Amino acid sequence: MDRHLSWILAFAAFSVHAADERGMASQLGAKSWASCARFMSQPNVRVYELSQLRSNTMPLSPFAGPYQVKPKPTSAIPGTAHAFNSEQMNEGAEPGQQGTQIDALGHFAVLKQPWDGKPPAPTDSAVYYGGLTQQEVKPTPDSPLLKLGIEKIPPLVTTAVLLDAKAHVGGGKPMSAGQLVTAKHIEEMLKAQGLSRRGIRPGDVVYVHTGWGDYWRDPDVEKSYYSKAPGLSYDAARYLGERRIVAIGLDTPFIDAVPEGMLAGKGAPAAGTPPGMPFAVHHHMLTQAGIHHIENAKLDELARDKVWTSCTIVLPPLEKGAAGSAIRPIAIGVPRSAAEKSGSGR
Repeated sequence: MDRHLSWILAFAAFSVHAADERGMASQLGAKSWASCARFMSQPNVRVYELSQLRSNTMPLSPFAGPYQVKPKPTSAIPGTAHAFNSEQMNEGAEPGQQGTQIDALGHFAVLKQPWDGKPPAPTDSAVYYGGLTQQEVKPTPDSPLLKLGIEKIPPLVTTAVLLDAKAHVGGGKPMSAGQLVTAKHIEEMLKAQGLSRRGIRPGDVVYVHTGWGDYWRDPDVEKSYYSKAPGLSYDAARYLGERRIVAIGLDTPFIDAVPEGMLAGKGAPAAGTPPGMPFAVHHHMLTQAGIHHIENAKLDELARDKVWTSCTIVLPPLEKGAAGSAIRPIAIGVPRSAAEKSGSGR
């Protein structure tokens, strides 16, 4: 086995057992809420929607079941003056893995060694965040997550930092498929955006605007959005993990970079990816660092208005044992032009 991968897996086996199952979100509380109040009280403050509109024709993940919401006929209740409407979903739907969504820490685990593809998959040996075992997290195939599920994520009410990689890495154009946002890029963007002194702090949510969200189309005719994407490099994941952020959100479907052809087995993972771990950022953030993923975030308006810091609010539903969930995150901040006029700064 590759020495680098062996070291990663050994570290996973000896990590501290997860006591409260909340990962880095356990840092949040009165201090993070107070930091949010500063943004809410500023003049010219705006609320930014950070989620894409969900529909039957939006881009759909190849890793999840089909997604079809079917409206039911208007119904009436006998003996009353009431009429009501409702919807139903198709069998096999996985709404928690479609659209703008968040990953629970139990969404990913690490195997003792790469699987050779011969059944059965060695999932009994899987290890999760904090050293939790498969028996502790998901003991049977039909079991929900007994630990590290969506319901263990507290309300995420904290400061957010937006990094504009479309401007800095992409030169004003959307980053290309497989292109990486590195740790060096993060430090350069902090400097370029006037955030070097502030930096990235424990308890922050970090959003990275790659511009890939410009390709979100509804209806999704081209079917290319989910086939490839830019993303974080492995060293960027470790950089952010060391800073104890709570969540990382990109306007991409994977957070990891996915070069053209990779999902179809016709291309290699992005440069610098450890062998046997094509989704190394998922591995590091979810199983090692306790940091949640927010995928398909809508970041174009936030970047357009240069709202580099804000209060973000993310409220995952209390859905017992789920590995992922649809969310509607928001950011509350002041557009740069309004901040400059008022002299409120960052």
